[in-house]
Amino acid sequence: MSYIGILITYIFIQNFILVQFMGICPFIGVSKNSESAIGMGLAVTFVTTVASVVTYMVYHFLLVPFGLEYLETISFILVIAALVQLVEMVIRKMSPSLYKALGIFLPLITTNCAVLGIAILNVQNDYNLLESLFGGAAAGLGFTLAIVLMSNIREKLELIPVRKVFKGVPIAFISAGLMALAFMAFDSSLVTNLHLV
Repeated sequence: MSYIGILITYIFIQNFILVQFMGICPFIGVSKNSESAIGMGLAVTFVTTVASVVTYMVYHFLLVPFGLEYLETISFILVIAALVQLVEMVIRKMSPSLYKALGIFLPLITTNCAVLGIAILNVQNDYNLLESLFGGAAAGLGFTLAIVLMSNIREKLELIPVRKVFKGVPIAFISAGLMALAFMAFDSSLVTNLHLV
């Protein structure tokens, strides 16, 4: 698959949140306002991109030569945890207000199955280093797109009357479901028709 094909696939066709339902916890928790949604999206994009490259090197230069492929998941989690700690320190130093807004959801990137999922998918798809880089970046951009769209919807929902029973998280899940339906319009024929495979 071409690099543009990987970008389109992970942003639209196989969006981790809206199609594969990975990373729902920060998606619902941080999408209350656009500023924190953009911050979380950029943090996740950075982590998925760098984690994809580092996990590729760990897998191909450390695990495979020593026959330790069965340690893939645990070694990938260690890499992701270290990267999240780095991101957390940088955000705390550069933007204390964003750090406060992200709260507990920033350390939860470590256990975000979308970040681990892209690292494992890169290995399963037998991507080379550059394809892994593009896959990680595209997955993060897809996450960012979904969470920013959701934050805009939730900000508008605060301004309109919603029945009490649907206020808060219930209407957020309904909105997420409608967004997922909209993203189902994108399918693999999009990549094929654009001759990007």
